[in-house]
Amino acid sequence: MKIALSLLLTAILTNNFILCKFLGICPFLGVSKKLNTAVGMSAAVIFVMVLATAVTYPINLLLRANNIEYLQTIVFILVIAALVQLVEIVLKKYMVSLYNALGIYLPLITTNCAVLGVVLLNIDNGYNFWQSIVYSLGGGIGFMVAMVMFAGVRERLEGCDIPKALQGLPITLVAASLVSMSFLGFAGLVDNMFA
Repeated sequence: MKIALSLLLTAILTNNFILCKFLGICPFLGVSKKLNTAVGMSAAVIFVMVLATAVTYPINLLLRANNIEYLQTIVFILVIAALVQLVEIVLKKYMVSLYNALGIYLPLITTNCAVLGVVLLNIDNGYNFWQSIVYSLGGGIGFMVAMVMFAGVRERLEGCDIPKALQGLPITLVAASLVSMSFLGFAGLVDNMFA
């Protein structure tokens, strides 16, 4: 239980995929303008991350058993693409407004390096199946925390008087770097908590 909690908190706070590993920046910058789209995208990413981990873990065992683990990246991208198509179909049928709000960023989950990153990191770190699931869930929750925080920051920036040279993408990148720096404070917290 202690290991699972440590993995979860590490993935959310100290090894946040967006703010510490800089994976998944495209949806972070593109979909974080409004809170509802940030939450919707994050929920889709959490679902895809956990499901991709559950599906790719046994596939990786098969690849290793047949000494063809060099095909991991290609196979994993195909699995993630299929899962994203499943999410897209479900959203289009049951949550049309969220589907329309996410727009082009929904299919981009396929190429979201955070989703592929969590699957590959689970293998590189040698996690077992349940540790992989917990780490993926934590990674997805960390993705959501970063998206929701940054959506709040961006909504507040809309009402500010920003110098012309910083309007648009420059102030967005400055704000993203400040949010990212705030997560550095968690670096020793999780390590010391479980030492």
